[in-house]
Amino acid sequence: MKRILLLVPDGIGIKNYLYSDVFKNSEMEVSLFHNFDDDTLSHISRQVDIKASVVIPKYTESIREKFLRELIHLSRLRFNAKHVENPTILKFWKRSHKSLKLKIFYAAIRLSARSVRSYGHIEALELYYELALQKNPFYQQITTILKAAAPTRIFCTHQRALVAPTIFKAARDLGILTSTVIYSWDNIPKARLALRSDTYLVWSDHMKEELHTFYPDIPLDQILITGTPQFEFYKDPKNIYDKDEFFRKYGLDENKMLICFSGDDVKTSPYDPEYLDDFATQITLEGRAEDFQIIFRRCPVDLSGRYDWVLDKFPNLIVDMPPLWNFNSKKWTAVYPTFEDVKLLVSLAFYADVVVNVGSTMAFDFGMFDKPCIYINYDHKKDPNWSVDTIYQYQHFRSMPSKKAVFWLPSASEIIPLLDTVKADNTTQLKQWLKVVVSDPESASENIKKLILK
Repeated sequence: MKRILLLVPDGIGIKNYLYSDVFKNSEMEVSLFHNFDDDTLSHISRQVDIKASVVIPKYTESIREKFLRELIHLSRLRFNAKHVENPTILKFWKRSHKSLKLKIFYAAIRLSARSVRSYGHIEALELYYELALQKNPFYQQITTILKAAAPTRIFCTHQRALVAPTIFKAARDLGILTSTVIYSWDNIPKARLALRSDTYLVWSDHMKEELHTFYPDIPLDQILITGTPQFEFYKDPKNIYDKDEFFRKYGLDENKMLICFSGDDVKTSPYDPEYLDDFATQITLEGRAEDFQIIFRRCPVDLSGRYDWVLDKFPNLIVDMPPLWNFNSKKWTAVYPTFEDVKLLVSLAFYADVVVNVGSTMAFDFGMFDKPCIYINYDHKKDPNWSVDTIYQYQHFRSMPSKKAVFWLPSASEIIPLLDTVKADNTTQLKQWLKVVVSDPESASENIKKLILK
């Protein structure tokens, strides 16, 4: 029987890999390697049969490790931006730092990065980084744990977790097989592949080509196309709430066009509240409240309250539908979606008529039910640090086979005409874009399971 040590660095991986069917198999013994609290573990055990639970020791990153890690990050961003001629990739390097100590630290990194002039130099830096990892007492702790657990394979649900490079380095030194998933379609150009693995699991041919483009030292036969389990939930009718129950619970009107406004985090889209206000204001000014109803789903980890003023302003037009995530722990690792939130999101995508946002992956969630997406394509105010023009130039949007994959909203004044257009004919090429980004969205769990049992 295969013994799998499942490294789940944070709560995000719970949904995709513990709620899905990947590890629901009697042919493998699954042990969890984690930093969760007891309540989270209890919740997980109701979804997956966990043989053992192993706590990840406390990791304190040394100054040398941090310097090398950030230097590699900046060097890769520069390499990536030049390699594909896309300067927006450099936006993923954080330039503003509050303390004088951090300003000096990152200034030294920028200065050092000037001498990194080839991909071979980046590879050399990664070797130095691995040597630094081995000198940290955390490496010896992990080695001891892995020897005792003796897993057949370590499987990681997020490629950029801070603790993962050391764990994977220790595993390789012990001859233990390792696999990691690339968490999301937009992660690869951001140069945050923190670990080195025997196999890398990606969503599609597109992601495989992109991973090889930005990490040419990774052999193609180590990059495996499996799909991602997160879209399988949409194919199970049991995840869709009864319509009468769903509409009654949230006060939805089946006679109106249901517009899902899905919020991004404040860094990705700082003017989301203003965009939401634009939709509600235009519907009100045009006297169309009898035709449209807005459902607001915020970014699950955005608890800022920045939308409150809009929700208070339009209590009869906007339905607030908060994500059903667990926030009961002081640990960030214990912030995770409940299984009820899976059903809530699937039901929302099934019953709503259109989703609106600034470049969000939610387009694909709705695309699973052939629902259209509207991308907001105007700036709410002049901001030298943020613009939708920059957002849509990000590398992952080059995967669009056509601009007709979504509807584009060029201004607030076009909101009602565009909604009427979508209502009359919601045909887009979103399905074609979905096929580029996500290969075989119905079989990912089975594909990953076959890899693990191989």
